[in-house]
Formats: sequence, structure tokens, C-alpha cells
Amino acid sequence: MVKLKRLSGEEIIKALKRMGFEPVRQRGSHVVMKKITVSGTIGCVVPMHREVATGTLHGLLKQAQITPEEFEQFV
Repeated sequence: MVKLKRLSGEEIIKALKRMGFEPVRQRGSHVVMKKITVSGTIGCVVPMHREVATGTLHGLLKQAQITPEEFEQFV
């Protein structure tokens, strides 16, 4: 299992954009990202913090249906 680094919200969004996600809307300090796939729409919420906790990042990746190994390739 890959140990995830602490990243900022901006860095996470850049990586998700490389994976095909697009920002849909923002409310306060949270950005909603979505990706349309053959099986349906996948969404996740990214907090725009300077440093996102690794537990929060794990939850975010679970929402986005991405493994930590896949995510590390795009960071």
C-alpha cells in the first residue's frame, strides 16, 4: 500500500484534472469535481486547504473510486 503525501487542495485538484475530473462548482472552501464514465458519473469533494490530512485524502479517493496507487502516478 502506498503512503500518501500531504498535499494542498490545489495539488489534489491538478492531479484529478489529469485523471479526467472537471470542477463543477465551488461553495466556500470546497470544490466539487466530477467525471463522466461509461458506468455513470463519479464525483468527489476537495477541500481547498493548504494541507489536506491523509485520512481526508483517503476518503476523497474512495469517493472518486481511485486507488492510492493510481493517484500517486498523477501527482
